[in-house]
Amino acid sequence: MRVTVVDYKAGNLASVLKALHRLGAETEVAGGPAPLVPAERIVLPGVGHFAATRRLDETGLTPAIRDAIARGVPFLGICVGMQWLFAGSTEAPGQPGLAHFAGQCTRFPAGSDKVPHVGWNSLEIGNGSRLLAAVEPGAFVYFTHSYRAPVFAEAAAITHYIEPFTAAVEQGNVMGVQFHPELSGETGLTVLKNFLGWEARS
Repeated sequence: MRVTVVDYKAGNLASVLKALHRLGAETEVAGGPAPLVPAERIVLPGVGHFAATRRLDETGLTPAIRDAIARGVPFLGICVGMQWLFAGSTEAPGQPGLAHFAGQCTRFPAGSDKVPHVGWNSLEIGNGSRLLAAVEPGAFVYFTHSYRAPVFAEAAAITHYIEPFTAAVEQGNVMGVQFHPELSGETGLTVLKNFLGWEARS
């Protein structure tokens, strides 16, 4: 299986590539739209500020990703890559997301816990998730983020930190995880393995 990993200069590429290689995947790094045309799988890793996603627009990657999704190519957004699937984020009000899912990502409210949310936390997994198949309910995965997506119908998993937030999304061939599967041990590898094995249902 060949996976195209999008490089918009704000992703944790080395760790993601290492995890994919460990699972036997071939990879290609794409800094522009051309490699997305023949892509079999697309991964969009992300760290840092949501404003960095403007490079996806500037390089023509946004329409190329949208076209690939429309063709049925499985897509996985990681961390900021998942947040980008929403309409936008209050972290960068002038920068739109892909808007595949409605709603805005927002900062955790002030509370008794520290922001950013960094470290291991558990998943409350919904029914029927293919991305999270064989992941045990309550499994721990690794997070590092200050902004989060709201809980909504397409949430495949929810995590609680200060308040509930969406930890994974899944709608057809479009998937995203707020946590870092490449840093989440065997559970994270299971998630990536499920993505590599994803096939469209007839």
